[in-house]
Amino acid sequence: MGSLDQPHAVCVPYPAQGHVTPMLNVAKLLHARGFDITFVNTKYNHARLIRSRGPEAVAGIPGFRFATIPDGLPPSEDNDVTQDIATLCRSTTETCLGPFRCLLAELNDPAAGHPAVTCIVSDVIMGFSIDAALELSLPYVQLWTASAISFLGYHHYRLLMDRGLAPLKDVEQLTNGFLDTPVEDVPGLRNMRLRDFPTFIRTTDPDEYMVHYVLRETDRTANASALIVNTLDDLEGEAMAAMEELGLARKVYALGPLPLLAHEEQPTPRSSITLSLWKEKEETLEWLDGREPNSVIYVNFGSITVMTKEQLLEFAWGLANSGKQFLWIVRRDLVKGDAAMLPPEFLAEIAERGLMANWCPQQEVLNHPAVGAFLTHSGWNSTLEAMCGGVPVISWPFFADQQINCRYQCTVWGVGMEIDSNVRRDTVSSLIIEVMEGELGKEMRRKALEWRNKTLDAAKPGGSSHRNFDELVRKVLLPKN
Repeated sequence: MGSLDQPHAVCVPYPAQGHVTPMLNVAKLLHARGFDITFVNTKYNHARLIRSRGPEAVAGIPGFRFATIPDGLPPSEDNDVTQDIATLCRSTTETCLGPFRCLLAELNDPAAGHPAVTCIVSDVIMGFSIDAALELSLPYVQLWTASAISFLGYHHYRLLMDRGLAPLKDVEQLTNGFLDTPVEDVPGLRNMRLRDFPTFIRTTDPDEYMVHYVLRETDRTANASALIVNTLDDLEGEAMAAMEELGLARKVYALGPLPLLAHEEQPTPRSSITLSLWKEKEETLEWLDGREPNSVIYVNFGSITVMTKEQLLEFAWGLANSGKQFLWIVRRDLVKGDAAMLPPEFLAEIAERGLMANWCPQQEVLNHPAVGAFLTHSGWNSTLEAMCGGVPVISWPFFADQQINCRYQCTVWGVGMEIDSNVRRDTVSSLIIEVMEGELGKEMRRKALEWRNKTLDAAKPGGSSHRNFDELVRKVLLPKN
């Protein structure tokens, strides 16, 4: 039990796996610095965690408790899938402020037996919480869990509208090459085409909800005390400087990669807190242990990507035809409106060299010496984890920020190759062979290992992200006497 005059941070993640994990790392960092922590899940995700990991997953430890607010959505028939993003964004925006105010009042009740709330750390897209922070005159820090380049990509939707590139004039523009239009002079961004901007802008509807939603939420960051990004100065310094110059945030702190910064050499009760919404399969690591260095391609399209049955088959036969060993994570809900089933002849073909599982501890897999490449959707957590593992990528971006991450992996950071959205097995197999054996693959691996060293340097004591965290705590989050 800590003293009642400890600082107390309330951490509010957006309720999807790729947002919960970075916020948990921020919460752990603050707890290690002496903060009392209240971590706020939605009731839906809280129930999922208990089902996947047992009630001890959310039991908390001294000075680190879990609380819940409703997400405002009606009960669903399937309680173990990621909810529809647009519906969830609308619902949290419209319904969560009232329950969050009530939660803060409960936490500030002297009878609660813990320190009063001294600051709020919220996901940018849980922006309703800024109203509650302002009412209580609390320091309010926002966490952007994606890349700094994607933040600028969303902000520059206005630039695309001003230049007449959006909304689209007709649906043909999605397929007739219009998306390849170069977009010059985009403050803070390089080498951009229309297709590289986050995908919500690919609409013919001037009132598309998600376009106006991301503009509103990214505008609100100007009112926050500071903005945290899960990145490192070496990787995205240019984009973060642009965010400050454009007045999008008072101060931007790169604290990434958060898993490295929050890692504790000596295990503590805090380091054992994990909030994976899926049951992780350890046998994937045992399977990798028997493989040669750089011999396995790891395939995982993240927690949200869905594809058609035809696309699934093209990927499957591309993997089979490459002749390489592979570890493929196939979620139950990977195929749109259907179970992700693969034909028996494919399973027979790859029996000796392929392993499929429904989830795995991804960073440990990417750190494994057997893994030589990563076929990914280029979600930001996966992008950073590949860099931390020193692994080059083949990218098949699906939606939102994944397109711009892919663009930078391929053209700026030198670690990736892109697969066209219209996926074909011959392309899949030839890219796999190139990245695993070819000259381009060797160069990408060399660049990936350089980035790996930079991520390690940023997160170690005295490194840029370590220093940034120290400044954030001292200058922004600790109560001013």
